[in-house]
Amino acid sequence: MDRRLYSPKYVKEIVDKYEFQFSKSLGQNFLIDGNILKNISKAGGITKEDFILEVGPGIGTLTEELALNAKKVVAIELDENLLPILDETLNAYDNVEIVHGDVLKIDLKKLIEDKLEGGPIKVVANLPYYITTPIIGKLLEENLNIDSIIVMVQKEVADRIVASPNNKEYGALSLFINFYSHPEIILKAPKTVFMPQPKIDSSVVKLTIKEELPDVNRDVFFKVVRSAFNKRRKTLLNSLSSGELGLEKKVIKDTLEKANIPANIRAENLNIEDFIKISKTLSPLDI
Repeated sequence: MDRRLYSPKYVKEIVDKYEFQFSKSLGQNFLIDGNILKNISKAGGITKEDFILEVGPGIGTLTEELALNAKKVVAIELDENLLPILDETLNAYDNVEIVHGDVLKIDLKKLIEDKLEGGPIKVVANLPYYITTPIIGKLLEENLNIDSIIVMVQKEVADRIVASPNNKEYGALSLFINFYSHPEIILKAPKTVFMPQPKIDSSVVKLTIKEELPDVNRDVFFKVVRSAFNKRRKTLLNSLSSGELGLEKKVIKDTLEKANIPANIRAENLNIEDFIKISKTLSPLDI
């Protein structure tokens, strides 16, 4: 193409031509910085061998960059008003397919089988802030053939995702992400690289999916984690006793002793291996 989609002037032309109205409820903020787009593809390790699933292409600025570097891109777009725009902006790329739908409702396993040769795939997304966690959760929990997930998220969310123990940002989200993947922040994205400009800065996080998940009962593990952080200022003994485990304090105390975890410690001081130890000790019980 003679010019790239990320040109702010071109974006404005397209938006004006189709009289497109940005939707606050859908969290629509389009990337208009070429360096950021190129760095997402580069830092994400996108190559001509890769099949890409993109969530929320907008008018296609990131989609175009992915199409230039990947084997095939399938992009899921919820807003039907963007479909004719995407038809125009991406018509030069025969390795791009747009799917109209809600990523939270689509059968992703079937989509990957039908349109991306069954994977393995890389997921790339500029996610609306209000729905970041449910989408990442779906991608991680559905046992899909995914190598990595590269997502643009609110800076504060990125900080929570990559947080380590003994950090105020560390919590249930950190442990959820770490259970399934190895997370890292690969890029900072100031609010100025978006149209319209949001009120907050963003970061791009790469989640490299673990080849083997921790050998522990997932239901028990996540109940323990949620209970521990539900009242994070309390001691672990008190937070677990008043959480969703439904066990008496004495049982919790005995469990912590068996797992060699101090009862008076706080959740934010434990790493994922500590939570796994507690969960394995609890697993024989009827929780």
